[in-house]
Amino acid sequence: MPRSLSNDLRERLIEAVEGGMSCRSAAKRFNVSASAAIKMVARWKRSGSFEALPLGGDRRSGKMERFAPEILAMVDETPDVTLAELSAFLDETHGHKASESMVWRLLDRHGLSFKKNRARQRAATA
Repeated sequence: MPRSLSNDLRERLIEAVEGGMSCRSAAKRFNVSASAAIKMVARWKRSGSFEALPLGGDRRSGKMERFAPEILAMVDETPDVTLAELSAFLDETHGHKASESMVWRLLDRHGLSFKKNRARQRAATA
């Protein structure tokens, strides 16, 4: 996984651009891509911060929290409901396309887990 550029390099690049250098020439001077330099300077002008944002992580499943009361109520009413059924429910009622893994992460955040039990085991070989 790529690492973010150091804050020292970011600061020097922004100072070079503020000193009159173009973003592309500053990028060439500091050996970074032109796209990275342009985005860095734009973010600095927009927010005043040049520090790197956190990399990785799940950014989408947090949006599922607004549906948590409905989904948890469905699980309470029907304990054997499947992730596919919950995903289809969200799509039909709210028009929100959620993968089964997003629904699972929501349930996991709320402390729900489904353990295997003897009643659901497959038939064994003779």
